[in-house]
Amino acid sequence: MLLSVMIEQMAKEAKAASRQLRRIGRGQKDAALELMAKRLMDKKSDIIKENQKDLTSAKAAGLSVAMIDRLALDEKTITAMSEGLKEVAALPDPVGEVTGMWLRPNGLQVGRVRIPLGVIGFIYESRPNVTVDAASLCLKSGNSVILKGGSEAIHSNIALAALLSDALNETGLPPKAVQVIPSTDREAVNILIGLDEYLDVIIPRGGEGLIRFVTEHSRVPVLKHYKGVCHVYVDKSADLETAKKVCFNAKVQRAGVCNAMETMLVHQEIANVFLPEMIKVFQDAGVEIRGCPKTQALTDGVIPAQEADWPEEFLDLILAVRVVSDMDEALDHIERYGSNHTEAIITKDYDHAQRFLAEVDSSVVLVNASTRFNDGNQLGLGAEIGINTSKLHAFGPMGLNELTTTKFIVHGQGQLRS
Repeated sequence: MLLSVMIEQMAKEAKAASRQLRRIGRGQKDAALELMAKRLMDKKSDIIKENQKDLTSAKAAGLSVAMIDRLALDEKTITAMSEGLKEVAALPDPVGEVTGMWLRPNGLQVGRVRIPLGVIGFIYESRPNVTVDAASLCLKSGNSVILKGGSEAIHSNIALAALLSDALNETGLPPKAVQVIPSTDREAVNILIGLDEYLDVIIPRGGEGLIRFVTEHSRVPVLKHYKGVCHVYVDKSADLETAKKVCFNAKVQRAGVCNAMETMLVHQEIANVFLPEMIKVFQDAGVEIRGCPKTQALTDGVIPAQEADWPEEFLDLILAVRVVSDMDEALDHIERYGSNHTEAIITKDYDHAQRFLAEVDSSVVLVNASTRFNDGNQLGLGAEIGINTSKLHAFGPMGLNELTTTKFIVHGQGQLRS
């Protein structure tokens, strides 16, 4: 069968499945998620066996150690996947929630109710566990999903998709509500993002190149973020011990993720006290510092920052540092070089904190806390399918609520418009 014909057929089946899901209650969805969790544990040896095929191919292709590590599945990761399914099952079901109800002068009762988005195309370059995470969130929010994972994980993803589909079937849900495109052909992405007749939204998750390609070529609306150029601004009134701990966590706790700090901005009135010790702590942890001239003058071992460093998402133990004259300069820097992802201020000044919260145009803005908290689970959403830095239709981490929209419902008693 031609790839285009196969994927279009999958999209038609996903759309039909999404209609069936509209009338499925929470109990049945949760039962499916619980069964998926059980099946993962029952079939873990089979999953690991399929994953070994991917690992063998990845090593032969010369993939990096980090990539291979992300690709690998073992008993520990499969157990975590199983627990994740149970956690999603325990979350409140947003579908059917009435978000407002009001009475019009003519007697019409108007309301808004949460409904699924419909059919989601999820394109990703990541661990195979993302297959299960995305499927669980889409199912719980009443959406059907077509998953296009990276070619390096094809055997793992096909095995996981079969298991998830079987669990849906056993619990009376449409098995085509979760499908993985069983092809490593890159053309599959082009085909999928052109199916606006069947898909309601595309969510790409991976490198900036993939996301830009999808955004530029998709005929289906796209929810995405290109990169996370996250800043921490250390204000002149900051508690320096708090600043040291927050900045270290924001950069070092996990450097290769989108919510890690990439640039640290420091007010000039505290720079000579704060920076020498802070930079030494970073350097002792293996962080390469790329600093402005004022930063270089305050401490040794700082590489001169280039213009290209300020908008860069390093995803590594590399940090850009700039001394700013005041809060205005810090806000101007963030506005110019930021990516609308995550920014934080360290301050004891209430007015400065409030101004920062109001003026910074990012999906999550924090006061006296690490940028690493821009995460659905950490913010109390329970789980997330990704982070959106475009403002339509959601802004920030996308949990179950963000995988729904609302429609108007109207109750009348025969009213006619005059």
